[in-house]
Amino acid sequence: VQLEGEMGDLRGKIAAFYHESGLAPPTVKEVLERFPDRKTEIANLIQVMTAIENVTLPMIFAGMSQDEYLEKGMELLRLVGLAERHQHKPSELSGGQQQRVAIARAIAKRPDVLLCDEPTGALDYATGKLVLEVIARINAELGTTAVVITHNAAIAGMADRVIHLGDGRIQRIERNAHKLAPSELSW
Repeated sequence: VQLEGEMGDLRGKIAAFYHESGLAPPTVKEVLERFPDRKTEIANLIQVMTAIENVTLPMIFAGMSQDEYLEKGMELLRLVGLAERHQHKPSELSGGQQQRVAIARAIAKRPDVLLCDEPTGALDYATGKLVLEVIARINAELGTTAVVITHNAAIAGMADRVIHLGDGRIQRIERNAHKLAPSELSW
């Protein structure tokens, strides 16, 4: 699913989406309170922690044993192609690698929905495509719905549905009859 529009930040777009679709109350606070464990937003990494520490943090808070969270953390880093960089801190990783570690952390608790705010925005073309490949893989392999919020209209080619926003409302929803693989996108 891709959200397109010129509304404010991610939370404003998501709140409008949930409100207009009738899936949740209109405020962000109410959305977050109503669905605390069903969605995850890709967020910034903790700079003093390694990739594996960043990825496993939600699992530690969830009470997993050390053996379990380390095994699962490495599995997630393998999924995003970064197992060999597990001991590196964010400052030692490229922007695309940081984004992939953040994605791995975001899916650590297997959310139903992964919220991706401009996942390719600060990345070069090749790295942006790599991040989109990871998002597509998570969708295909884990069944996680990825909601991509972006101004990059080309990314819509890989979405099942494109939701166009304007004036704080859903203007139209399009189904993508001919989805492209991220490798087929160009912008």
